[in-house]
Amino acid sequence: MLRTSSTTVGDLVRSIKSSKLPSDTPLLDCQLLLSECLQRSKSWLLAHDEYCLTDEEAQTYTSLLARRIAGEPIAYILGSQGFWDMELKVTPDTLIPRPETELLVETVLATCSSAYQRVVDLGTGTGAIAIAIQRERPNWEVWATDFSSAALTVAEKNAVDWSAGKIQFLQSHWLNNFGPEEFDLIISNPPYIQHNDSHLQALQHEPTSALTASDNGMADLKAIIRQSTHCLKPGGRLLLEHGYDQQAQVAELLEKEGYTEIALLADYNHIPRAVLTRWAPDRCLQAQQGSKMENE
Repeated sequence: MLRTSSTTVGDLVRSIKSSKLPSDTPLLDCQLLLSECLQRSKSWLLAHDEYCLTDEEAQTYTSLLARRIAGEPIAYILGSQGFWDMELKVTPDTLIPRPETELLVETVLATCSSAYQRVVDLGTGTGAIAIAIQRERPNWEVWATDFSSAALTVAEKNAVDWSAGKIQFLQSHWLNNFGPEEFDLIISNPPYIQHNDSHLQALQHEPTSALTASDNGMADLKAIIRQSTHCLKPGGRLLLEHGYDQQAQVAELLEKEGYTEIALLADYNHIPRAVLTRWAPDRCLQAQQGSKMENE
């Protein structure tokens, strides 16, 4: 028979205010942890303030709370994170999907024809972007790549869980495994943080290889932009997420490579977050010829 402690749901919720929880939403974190250890909904918790936890439940909650106080993200503790209309499996092998990245999905749906498209999501992680797009555009051919085989395993499970099993997954470093003019649309949320960025302290539990890039955070963005000119069909589009202070650099690189119709996008907090552009090989050829004439 399970022993019942004297600790109630209400006691734990009230005590969270004096805890050392490294969170902007301590009350929500407390409720999520309680929901996990009791296997009850948030609404149930609110209606059962006087429920006394069993000793086992209290120990489980204490263990989960200790992990959160130590700085482990709530998504890793619970093993999932919400994105778009889904609850996706996450592990320490993947980045935690951010609400800001939903901007990429919204942009695709708002600007691209719903007619058949061949699309690739580079550095897919949990598969968040690819799965959301496949669910919204089931007639599209969607590919998803990642350099990490462990991340791809997570992404493939999420795709099955959310009925997006048609997505084709491939282990690849960016576009290395694709040929010329394969895609109508290339999307990526690549690593773009500098190795010495102070924000990394708050991200210490997430895979560094999916966060940071050399060349002041620009190396992977540059590689994708360069490779995309080979893999996009004429008139195809490239959509990239970038750092808050990189938009001007990214736009300049795109223009030099022959891209046109460069749209600068901001997230919900009005922070420069992404660029959408169209591949124009004729313009690229003109730029190359002009550069050659200047050097002669």
